[in-house]
Amino acid sequence: METRNNINPAAEEMIFSYADVFFSCYYNDESGCFHQSRDHALNYVYSGEMMIDDGRKKIHVRKGECVFIRRDHRITTYKKPLDGQQYCGIFMSFTRKFLRENFHRLEANKISEDSLKMKSSVLKLPQTPELESLFSSMVPYFNTTVKPNDDLMQLKLYEGLLALLHIDNRFAPTLFDFTEPWKIDILDFMNQNYMYDFTLEDLANFTGRSLATFKRDFRKISDLTPQKWLIRKRLEVAYELMKQGGKKVQDVYSEVGFKNPSHFSTAFKKQFGIPPTSLQPAG
Repeated sequence: METRNNINPAAEEMIFSYADVFFSCYYNDESGCFHQSRDHALNYVYSGEMMIDDGRKKIHVRKGECVFIRRDHRITTYKKPLDGQQYCGIFMSFTRKFLRENFHRLEANKISEDSLKMKSSVLKLPQTPELESLFSSMVPYFNTTVKPNDDLMQLKLYEGLLALLHIDNRFAPTLFDFTEPWKIDILDFMNQNYMYDFTLEDLANFTGRSLATFKRDFRKISDLTPQKWLIRKRLEVAYELMKQGGKKVQDVYSEVGFKNPSHFSTAFKKQFGIPPTSLQPAG
C-alpha cells in the first residue's frame, strides 16, 4: 500500500500492475511525487533516472540501479528522462502478509532480538547477479499486454526477498519486524511539510498512525484542529517572509500552501488584523 501525492503530474502510463509488482513509464519531462509506502519495497530503474529525497540526503538512481525503501518513511521522488530515454521502472512491494507467509519458510524465526536493522530509509543496492537476473526476467512485461499468473509474480517477489537477504544480514531483522509502524513526531512532520495539501488521512499515514490515533495524538499537542494549525502555520511563515524577507503577496501565498491570493489575503487579515499588502516594500 502506497500513499502518494503528485507534485508535478506527468503523463504516466501504468503498463502493468499485478500482485504487488508495478510497471510504469513517464512520458513527460519530469514527474515528482511525495509518498509513503506502508510496506518495504524495491524500486528498479529500467530506463531514465530517478532522484529520491528522504529529507536528509538525495540519492540518484540511474538505469540498471535499484534501491530498497523501508516501510513507513516519507520520501520525495523525481523521475525524468536520461540519454533520450523516458523513465520506466519496476516497483516491488513486500507486504506484511507476504513476509509473514515466508517467515518460517526461511527460518527467519532464528533472528535474535538484538540483531542490527537497517537505519537508512532509502538504500541504493549493489548490482548483484541475483538482482540483475530478477529484473532482466521481468523486462518483457514492459512490451506485452499479457499479464502473468499470480503464482509467477509471487515467485518474483520471493526471488526479490532472497536477493535482499543475500546482500546484507541486516535485511532479515528489518524485513521480518512485525511490530507496529514507527510513529514519527507529528509537529516535526507538520512543521517541515505545512505547505503541502494534505488530507487528515495523509497526515495519519505519513506519521505512522491510524486516522483515529492521529486525531487522538494531535489533541494532546494542540487545541486547534490539524487544518486550523496548518493555516496558522502558513500565515506565520508568510508574515515572516514578507516582514523580514521583503517578499510580495504574489510570491508568498503559493509558497506557503495557499491556492489563491484572495483566500490568503482574507485569512491573513483575520489572523493579524492587517492586509498582507501592508507588509510589502514600497515602490
